Amino acid sequence: RHTRSFHVTGVQTCALPIYMVVANHAMGLYELAAIHLTAQPPRLAQAALAIDAVACLVDGLGDRLGEHHEILSTALATIRMAYVEDFLERKGS
Repeated sequence: RHTRSFHVTGVQTCALPIYMVVANHAMGLYELAAIHLTAQPPRLAQAALAIDAVACLVDGLGDRLGEHHEILSTALATIRMAYVEDFLERKGS
């Protein structure tokens, strides 16, 4: 049995509520999507995968994400809109 904990910024992961760790990962996926959307040219397929992963967490877990659910829902809507705008811009080019 493994008894050592992975450390994140000096705090043991196992000491954090799991919903906080999951929310942190969701934001990391959001940032990954944003990186792909802002690349020149935008990498839409890669951004879509990251956005879908965020959606799986946010929509699938809902209120189980605690106080982070609302901000993650807003972030998801924002990144989805950015994706659609980039997609339509590229399609029109």
